Amino acid sequence: MAVTHLKQSKPAAERAEDDAKVRTVVEATLLDIETRGDAAVRELSQKFDGYLPETFRLSPTEIEAAIQKVSPRDMEDIRFAQDQIRRFAQAQRASMTDIEVETLPGVILGHRNIPVQSVGCYVPGGKFPMVASAHMSVLTASVAGVPRIAAAAPPQKGEPHPAIVAAMHMGGAHEIYCLGGIQAVGAMALGTETIAPVHMLVGPGNAFVAEAKRQLYGRVGIDLFAGPTETMIIADETVDAEMCATDLLGQAEHGYNSPACLITNSRKLAETTMIEIERILKILPTAETASVSWKDYGDVILCDEYHEMLEVANDMAYEHVQVMTDRDDWFLERMHSYGALFLGPRTNVANGDKVIGTNHTLPTKKAGRYTGGLWVGKFLKTHSYQKVVTDEAATLVGEYGSRLCMLEGFVGHAEQCNIRVRRYGGRNIPYGAAAE
Repeated sequence: MAVTHLKQSKPAAERAEDDAKVRTVVEATLLDIETRGDAAVRELSQKFDGYLPETFRLSPTEIEAAIQKVSPRDMEDIRFAQDQIRRFAQAQRASMTDIEVETLPGVILGHRNIPVQSVGCYVPGGKFPMVASAHMSVLTASVAGVPRIAAAAPPQKGEPHPAIVAAMHMGGAHEIYCLGGIQAVGAMALGTETIAPVHMLVGPGNAFVAEAKRQLYGRVGIDLFAGPTETMIIADETVDAEMCATDLLGQAEHGYNSPACLITNSRKLAETTMIEIERILKILPTAETASVSWKDYGDVILCDEYHEMLEVANDMAYEHVQVMTDRDDWFLERMHSYGALFLGPRTNVANGDKVIGTNHTLPTKKAGRYTGGLWVGKFLKTHSYQKVVTDEAATLVGEYGSRLCMLEGFVGHAEQCNIRVRRYGGRNIPYGAAAE
């Protein structure tokens, strides 16, 4: 296999050192929130956001006031995006059906898809207020039928961000909090005097929010382990360097540590894309962020042929994978580890992030090997049930169950089966013996 790294990102050891520092801060902060509740949350909000309202939960009047600040055009755009996301989420929900089958005469098995009862949705603010994240988490939870949806986002310039509040409200949030960072996810997961704890946390965030969710996992459910956004382009000479460079930098601007990777079988495309990236960085308004991200976390990988490109891409398991080749459907059929695929030059990650209808909360750091992204099914728990409705079935299953329990040495288990064989089958089985 001939794979050449024309540009390579920061070594894994350096990345691990950064992660360790974040872990320590998050652990101490969550302990403080758990110990001191609202007092800790208020101190953190004042320290990091300079924001200290009487209460972090917005009243109906405050929600309406925020919505009034959103322009008609922006409101229309939010509605359009939510319509697309709702339509796809509803189709996904319809695909998940409850079942009930009679596997033997008198033995009925089934499962029900039950919504998680309370969810905390985090919407990032920081450098970029992520309005779209409100659609992806709040609206999708609403379609799933979650009865209590709490949503939180940090303040912007000392007040709730109007468009985020509008998107949360329109998406179906029952509680809206102007609260950011570790203090937001910590308060929602652990609970405080004024914020009731939730059963599940969802939504993207910075490294501290992602680490907080990781540490809270187990006490609450989470959508997935999320790191900085990642983008990969798999391309051949059917596309040009300008498009590849634009799409790589379009995601690299997310943060200083957002991986961006080009995998190609064309040395010419690889080299001209790197030149084009340098040209665009001179005029890109977000170049300060994107240039650092590209320098430290950018990769350009040259392969001999398509099978090698596929193998490298599956091994790296990036969050966003954009395929622009003469065989896009070939990659669709063979890719197995990724967050979401974007097929063909007319498709792009930004549309997936904001409007097209699929969910933008996706697995990073190779989590695509074992999970997909956030979708309506993440808010549903599939619970099984069983019932035996005839004496004959109780006897038959009980006889097998009795012997299998005794095989493992579980006498008490066996007696659960035996009492039913005695009661419904008229059999006299000595205590502690297997049904014969």
